[in-house]
Amino acid sequence: MSEEPGAHVYMLLCADGSYYVGSARLGLERRLSEHNHGTYGGYTTKRRPVELVWSQHFLDITDAVAVERQIKGWSRAKKEALIKGDYGEIQVLAKRRT
Repeated sequence: MSEEPGAHVYMLLCADGSYYVGSARLGLERRLSEHNHGTYGGYTTKRRPVELVWSQHFLDITDAVAVERQIKGWSRAKKEALIKGDYGEIQVLAKRRT
């Protein structure tokens, strides 16, 4: 089975209620499993189990990395609007920041 080209940007809800944003180049299900097994250590290791709450696929890896970095800088409220698919709320929240 060949891997899908490009990469996924994803957001996880951690057991402590925090969000983690990352990208997966070798398959989203594989990466989720790695987080839940603590394969590489890091932020999610002590916050397991994690649950996938949002993801988007990008054919161009550079686009995925740019979106990942952008979302990592967002407020919790903006991340939650993205999870809900409330793009109007994302725009409102973006305008509040000055």
